[in-house]
Amino acid sequence: MRRAGKSAATVLDRLCSMVKPGMSTFEIDEAGGELMSTMGIKSACKGYRSGHRVFPSYTCLSVNEEVVHGIGVKERILKEGDVISVDVCIRENGFIGDNCRTIPVGKVAPEIERLLRVTEESLFLGIEQAVDKNRVGDVSNAVQSHVESAGFAVITNFVGHGVGRSLHEDPQIPNFGKSGTGMKFRKGMAICIEPMVNIKSPQIRMAQDGWTALAVDGLPSAHFEHTILVDNGAAEILTIPDGYEKAEQFFADLLPA
Repeated sequence: MRRAGKSAATVLDRLCSMVKPGMSTFEIDEAGGELMSTMGIKSACKGYRSGHRVFPSYTCLSVNEEVVHGIGVKERILKEGDVISVDVCIRENGFIGDNCRTIPVGKVAPEIERLLRVTEESLFLGIEQAVDKNRVGDVSNAVQSHVESAGFAVITNFVGHGVGRSLHEDPQIPNFGKSGTGMKFRKGMAICIEPMVNIKSPQIRMAQDGWTALAVDGLPSAHFEHTILVDNGAAEILTIPDGYEKAEQFFADLLPA
């Protein structure tokens, strides 16, 4: 799990670094597929089945009001002021690494900057609660409380999840709930915590492709995710890119003071 997490984070970090106005989401997805091939790993997204539907892309690339599961296409060209959620799920030696980050394309409006900051803060507040003998609701409430206190809306249609040899395993980790409720965490559990947050309305609708979820009001959405291991004192974040010996340095670079 540690190796898969590092690989997933490395792909995500490199894809985020190449995002710029004028690129298509198809270009980014193709770059992700090429990088995975070079690293000797496989996408856990491409070929993923849900009923009769098969996901066609190496990564999930969701732009602006697209909440999750966006598909890379040549027609979707990024422009200054957009935001894009880059969601990378990989399989390595039979284990899954899963992480996501929403980033600005060039300069974005102050309210969108705040949306991204609050959503990522809520992720780390949730991670702080994912320790041995705490409950799922402790994570859920930490995320929801922070998001709603900032005036934003938690999406309830999609949740975090257990992870290991399969992309989605028990337990579900909602981003809303009551502290002290739900299943107890145990040391060694691997889970994905992933707040998905809209600016105003929590309501979503599905696109015609059957995969992409969109905010009904057309306003931008944000999505951040880490794969973690539950431990006693503090959870271990597995999705730290290659090249960082310590997680603290990665977060310092990602979230400058």
